Amino acid sequence: MRDASSDYLTERGPGGGLRAPARSWLRTDAPSLSLNGRWRFRLLDGAPGALGAAGVLPAGEAVDAVAAVGYDDAEWDEIRVPGHWVLQGEGKYGRPIYTNVQFPFPVDPPFPPDANPTGDHRRRFTLPDDFAAAEHVLLRFDGVESRYRVWLNGESVGWGTGSRLTQEFDVSALLRPGENVLVVRVHQWSASSYLEDQDQWWLPGIFRDVTLLARPAGRIDDVWLQADYDAATGRGRITPEITAPAAAYPVTLSVPDLGLEATWDSPDDVAPLDVAAVEPWSAEVPRLYAATVTGRDETVTTRLGFRTVRIVGDQFTVNGRRVVFHGVNRHETHPDLGRVFDEDFVRADLAMMKQFNVNAIRTSHYPPHPRVLELADELGFWVILESDLETHGFWAQDWRDNPSDDPRWRDALLDRIERTVERDKNRPSIVMWSLGNESGTGSNLAAMAAWVHDRDASRPVHYEGDYTGQYTDVYSRMYSSIAETASIGGDGTEVLLPGCDAAESRRQRTRPFILCEYVHAMGNGPGLISEYEDLVDTYPRLHGGFVWEWRDHGIRTATPDGTEFFAYGGDFGEVVHDGNFVMDGMVLSDSTPTPGLHEFKAVVAPIRLRLAPTRSGEVGLEVTNRQHSADTSGVRFVWRAERDGITVADGEVKVTDDGRPLAPEARVSVPVDLPHLDPVDPATGESRFGAETWLTVEAVLGSQTAWAPAGHVVSTAQLELGGAPARDQVVFGGLRPRAVDGSATPARAGHRRLGPAVFDGATLVELAGRPVTAPELTLWRAPIDNDKRQLRSWLDAGLDRLVGRVERAEDVDGADGAVLTRTRYAAANSKLAVWLDTLWRPIDEHTVAVQLDIVPSRGWDLVWPRTGVHLGVPAAVDHATWFGTGPLESYADSRRAALVGRFAADVDDLAMSYARPQENGHRSDVRWLELAAGDEPWLRIEAVRDAQRRLPGFTLARHSAEELTAATHPHELPPVRGHHLYLDAAQHGLGSAACGPDVLPDFTLRPEARTLTFLISGGLQQ
Repeated sequence: MRDASSDYLTERGPGGGLRAPARSWLRTDAPSLSLNGRWRFRLLDGAPGALGAAGVLPAGEAVDAVAAVGYDDAEWDEIRVPGHWVLQGEGKYGRPIYTNVQFPFPVDPPFPPDANPTGDHRRRFTLPDDFAAAEHVLLRFDGVESRYRVWLNGESVGWGTGSRLTQEFDVSALLRPGENVLVVRVHQWSASSYLEDQDQWWLPGIFRDVTLLARPAGRIDDVWLQADYDAATGRGRITPEITAPAAAYPVTLSVPDLGLEATWDSPDDVAPLDVAAVEPWSAEVPRLYAATVTGRDETVTTRLGFRTVRIVGDQFTVNGRRVVFHGVNRHETHPDLGRVFDEDFVRADLAMMKQFNVNAIRTSHYPPHPRVLELADELGFWVILESDLETHGFWAQDWRDNPSDDPRWRDALLDRIERTVERDKNRPSIVMWSLGNESGTGSNLAAMAAWVHDRDASRPVHYEGDYTGQYTDVYSRMYSSIAETASIGGDGTEVLLPGCDAAESRRQRTRPFILCEYVHAMGNGPGLISEYEDLVDTYPRLHGGFVWEWRDHGIRTATPDGTEFFAYGGDFGEVVHDGNFVMDGMVLSDSTPTPGLHEFKAVVAPIRLRLAPTRSGEVGLEVTNRQHSADTSGVRFVWRAERDGITVADGEVKVTDDGRPLAPEARVSVPVDLPHLDPVDPATGESRFGAETWLTVEAVLGSQTAWAPAGHVVSTAQLELGGAPARDQVVFGGLRPRAVDGSATPARAGHRRLGPAVFDGATLVELAGRPVTAPELTLWRAPIDNDKRQLRSWLDAGLDRLVGRVERAEDVDGADGAVLTRTRYAAANSKLAVWLDTLWRPIDEHTVAVQLDIVPSRGWDLVWPRTGVHLGVPAAVDHATWFGTGPLESYADSRRAALVGRFAADVDDLAMSYARPQENGHRSDVRWLELAAGDEPWLRIEAVRDAQRRLPGFTLARHSAEELTAATHPHELPPVRGHHLYLDAAQHGLGSAACGPDVLPDFTLRPEARTLTFLISGGLQQ
């Protein structure tokens, strides 16, 4: 059975040789042998046998000589399987490649390039004695990228495709007692590569398990136990599909927790079973029942979740209730292992999802390791399982030659969806099948959908590219704007939908709508999460969506001097790549949750809290249970009252609905029984008059769950009970910088002190005994990934290169030694300008007031990144305590997770180290800020609200905005020479324009005059 041809590399079909039919991934007591471990390995520059691959083999070696049992591989290296060869050997075996849409090879389907890295793998193993009784033996590959050929004991087994799909081969006739030799030749590029362009690293290798499976005569080949639930009666029904030879019968199904046992003597006897009462499965209450199916020689084990998925009108329902997806797109990615499965890592990832109120996963854009779905069943997620298909690279040529509409590829595409569905059909967490992603449209996709509808009528079919709804069951889009999403949810519009005529648009508006990708989470962001969620609350047709995406794909690597960092596209010398577009998750590569994830958690909280004063003067708490199926019995409601961020009282609120926990979708209002809050601090006897008092209520877990400890915060609400009166706006005695008239005199030379501030002439040089740089106007922020649509206009306007010219430097007569400067800022070759007027006035020997007026000239016709000032402070100043919003960064369109309180952090903890350095660390609405050098207090900065009651924000950072802008990775930032304090009147919003809508007008920063006023004191003023 020798075949020296390499034609299989360009075959459009699904594979060849001794392929076995697709079936479920089941746990079995039949003998098995893991072939994971150390394999002999060599890397070739091309595919042996290909026309352009002359010389890739050692001189005189035949194309398939490697398959021979006696082949001498003693000089080969060893490699870990599962594993990607490009992530082993420290670059010896090539490097990863990242592209989003681009193919990293010439677009010439179905041909791969001649430069086609090919990994030969050899493994010797001894067949266990318990395989002797097997009637058949299967060799299973759970994942190999991209195409592979297999030999066993010198004989050809076949070739496989579908990198993220399970393939089994029947090797019964090729095995020997004792030692056997398995050889696998893996090619990085093949015809399959045109079907697998999935916005991730290209990582060749045998990256999932390799297993030998004994199949006894009385075996259970396949099992499908459809477990349906009748929400009206509480009854369940199990519809079994058993694939087994006659020798396996009688076959028994057992579900111990239901007291159910049924035995069928023949295939004709297998029939549905009704169950009087069951607990349904849902993402919130993931009740599973252990089940076994036992034949004569084998028992397989699975877990049942009773649930029924139906589309009713424009509603997607499970167990009779509308589902809202608060989901994420999840790639298989690990910073060290790539797509190799690590159970502890994955379990921790899924637990983090639950902790952040994620309830759904779209498996972008292929089936994950099968254990991921078992964990999804166990922890509770709604899953859209996507097939291993994306042909996005054909988009650049207007989808010409796209396999989705080429009959020559039909068998391959049908095989991919068949293996997707068959492997995971028993998983209750899967509520929808997806044909793939970004593969245009065409007859092959329609054929895939038809196959799924015929095979599994219990789950709808999803595919975003079916814009007109010809062959799918739900309407799905990516990154539709707020306005367009609202038009999809409402009925009173005739706006045409993309790709649709009027009739098609009307039809799509009668279907459940999901955003299969939205709020692109690249770098600092995303904004607009709250605005999308408001639409979901308003329009029942909208069923939520899936954030793009869950985590960054950074690969841990190091510079030549050993400095570790997380690499992205271009860091491995790729010819074509898409840069840091692979770093677009709500979790960083080191598993740090981003502020964007905290914002998502706050916005989509399944238990909604709202505080408001009542007519009787009390405080009312409105609780809405937005969960699908869980009541609130597992949650406690705790409160605390804080004055200037210090807790002065706390307690618990009993929240019930006529004495019972709130049922799903129930809403109730209850009073918060607050004690009288003493206006005098009992510890000091001092008056608390003027302090801000805030009430915070949290919904917390009452007991430990599989994914979080007791006390874990699910959702939060705040209400200001009593605000401090605004700081007197006339701290300057009515004097404003722009109003200083000609009575002022030129600033006298030399050093002078105004409270804690020291000036050289009119220039600030010192505060509270430490050198500083005077406040300078700044309009620039290090561009975030979502700034890309504005960045060109910012650079053209020179916002990153403003220079100042002092127009006035004066002592103000009759103002107790006040000092005024006026500086005009502009960029080279630009007439546009902004003036910064700075007025300093001593209050006493410890305190100085400063007012900064920022006034733009006429003619600005762009948005600004920020409006504020920058001060250089010593590097020793490394700690901040503040009263304002926190604890994490916040921006105009990403503030739901920001709480008002007293917070403290070191300078490194104030920063968020995104994969590409960019604006970060801004805390909004600061009332006061205290800075310290280690344990030594230095400075207190108290903000004064402006005329519109607005408060500034602050950033304390090791690096300036310009230094962040210049770096492409955190390790490229320069050595720290001093720290940087930014005091901002405002910042532009975040949006999600890296791939989605830009900042909405309400959060857009337009050029306007702003005033910043502060009282600055040396040391801490309690």
